[in-house]
Amino acid sequence: MMGMSSPVGRSAAGVGSVRVEDDALVRGAGRFADDALAAGRAHAVFVRSRHAFAKIVSVDCEAAKAHSGTLCVLTGADLEAEGVRRLPPPASMLGRGGKPLLHPLRPVLPRDRVYYVGEPVVCIVAESLNAATDASELVNIEYETLPCVATVTEAVRQGAPQLWLDIPGNVALDWPGPVRSEANEREVAEIIARAAIVARVSLVNQRLIVASLEPRGATAWHEPEKDRYTLRACSQSASVLRAQVADAMGFDAERVRVITEDVGGAFGMKTGAYPEYICLLVASKRLRRPIHWMSTRSEAFVSDNQARDTVTDAELALDVGGKFLALRVRHVANLGAYVTSSGAAVNTSNFSRCFPSMYDIAKVDVGVVCVLTNTIPTGPYRGAGRPEANYVIERLIDEASRATGIERAELRARNLIKPSQIPYRTAMETTYDSGVFPAILAEALKRSDYSDFPNRNRNARKRGRYRGIGISCFVEHAGASPTETVALRFPEGGILELVVNVQPAGQGHQSVFSRMLAERLGLRIDQVQLRSGDTDLNVSGYASVGSRSAMVVSHGVTRAADTMLKVARPVAAAMLEVSEADLLYTQGTFRVAGTDHGVSLFDVAAHGLKTGRPLDTADTSQTPQTFPNGCHIAEVDIDPDTGRVTVERYTAVDDCGNVLDEIIAEGQIHGGLAQGLGQALLENAIYDQTSEGQLVTGSFMDYALPRANDMMPNLFSIFQTTAATTNPLGVKGVGEAGATGAIAALMNAVADALPYQCARQLQMPATSAHVWELLKNARR
Repeated sequence: MMGMSSPVGRSAAGVGSVRVEDDALVRGAGRFADDALAAGRAHAVFVRSRHAFAKIVSVDCEAAKAHSGTLCVLTGADLEAEGVRRLPPPASMLGRGGKPLLHPLRPVLPRDRVYYVGEPVVCIVAESLNAATDASELVNIEYETLPCVATVTEAVRQGAPQLWLDIPGNVALDWPGPVRSEANEREVAEIIARAAIVARVSLVNQRLIVASLEPRGATAWHEPEKDRYTLRACSQSASVLRAQVADAMGFDAERVRVITEDVGGAFGMKTGAYPEYICLLVASKRLRRPIHWMSTRSEAFVSDNQARDTVTDAELALDVGGKFLALRVRHVANLGAYVTSSGAAVNTSNFSRCFPSMYDIAKVDVGVVCVLTNTIPTGPYRGAGRPEANYVIERLIDEASRATGIERAELRARNLIKPSQIPYRTAMETTYDSGVFPAILAEALKRSDYSDFPNRNRNARKRGRYRGIGISCFVEHAGASPTETVALRFPEGGILELVVNVQPAGQGHQSVFSRMLAERLGLRIDQVQLRSGDTDLNVSGYASVGSRSAMVVSHGVTRAADTMLKVARPVAAAMLEVSEADLLYTQGTFRVAGTDHGVSLFDVAAHGLKTGRPLDTADTSQTPQTFPNGCHIAEVDIDPDTGRVTVERYTAVDDCGNVLDEIIAEGQIHGGLAQGLGQALLENAIYDQTSEGQLVTGSFMDYALPRANDMMPNLFSIFQTTAATTNPLGVKGVGEAGATGAIAALMNAVADALPYQCARQLQMPATSAHVWELLKNARR
């Protein structure tokens, strides 16, 4: 989602380069989940529940087993016989009063009940995909349907059907916020009660379908002589996936090797284990051959983790001069039928940590209720709590502007955290280490020609159109998991291997990290080879999530390079028969100071290997969070006869710290903008409560993604950076900034274009039908 035709502003920071990954990808030589298939493979197909909530009365697989080509049929009973019972549970969390997160154990294949449409119940393995598909249609499952819960509001309704007997009210977690102080709640309530002005909004973040370009897929095989499994799957971290798969299988992680090569989009959805992967592993051991499964697009709609799906009420207290006094947020989130590994964290800590954004608000009270429903489980998706939080506060500030009569840019400017307040300790107990927020807002206003908008608006009105402009200031957080290992290894042939744990899925890791190491060591870039995506490489860390990869790997590369040179120095000194103090290292060579006598790094590595002093090095770094920020301004045009919203101009000013590669960083912003636009104007996953919880937007016929002609024709993107203080290169995250800023900017612009009574009722997505209906009601 980077192909927007747009004039793009260039910043002085960062260097653009040719992406070395692209040559193979554009020639179709990538190795994705459905490429490089193992010889002798069998094919798996899954029989999925047609019901959102039902008892499983019986499962009859005899006809499927007898079908020509069928090799294996797995049910929940078969997996239990193998010692497999459930997927890994989420990390523990404490809610109000110390009550723990309540989560049902998620079976790989259920035996008793199904909890969402699309839940896998039976796995069929056959010689061919066609044979497996035909056999799957012969499985007869008898269900007894139960009253289901399909939406957030239905889940918390008095008398709603109960999904789990030990989870009353369908509430998995009632979270009082990071402060966990009743006194803070009372103080915020008192400030709001006596404030001169209180702005209020009630907003929906609709459910989204991730719809990555490449659906999920995997191949599994078992080595009986070693009793070891290999899983080749599209993932965001081979090591994270291995840990979860091994946990589900009930054995040590060393018994599983996970390989991930090219990944066609991930966005958070491909981080953890899914039921299909476990079934493939079990079947591969039973059949002693590789088992392959590739999701169809239809399957992806009902089996991949989905996202967002929240309802938020928020209040902002102001004095008569427009100063922000206190913020109160009440957030209800739909976790789906089961709690994914980070589903609750996305809606609690990730969400709350974004407040109070760029604004100096001393008192903030955030409370979150996470509920279970008969829908596909939700998990992280680009932004993972950040867009939801920013959408709330920026819509709220525009509402405050209407209430106070203070122009919205001016209202924001009055309340920004000043540079003199940095580092700034927020009411959510995080510390912004860097940022010059007033300059970011001022630059965005200038670049968007904000002051001339009234003229453009008048011209639009003359043409019978509605014109609106929207501001979105934001601060997000990047780098949820600080620990990461980077290794340097010297195989034969004059190559230095840079081994990392994080998994690329289009971010340009090979281009950026290889060049970074080459420049630091004075080598040619073709002398550095990036390796990742294989747990046998034995580097630890976390996944490519939370905009963390650039921060943690750049930190790790600098440390590993420095550590390796320290190891190499005595080896080089012995080779040159001088003291270490006499050596200089420059341009890939150790030289004796004041002479032309030297030895290359690769010669030192070869000598060290021969003499038992290898230069292979691994270094583990700790990289604290950073706080990317920015200001995006969108300008839209609305046709009142059709309700169609057209984005006319878009300005993005982003502070992502020191830029490692400007072209790639801009691409990350553009991709996030595309997904933000998709949510703001088009995308909406709908479950029908009246039809037994069916997903009625289960294909691209009903679920709209942005196309090229939906994107911004006039996009201006610029980096205005301040270096992070939490890592040596001053890097901040960038991958989720576009999605975080775009939603509020676009929706504020649409609200600004509409008559006030329409703006009050505006919810995402602002489709033509929704906007036309609002205008029709306003005319009445």
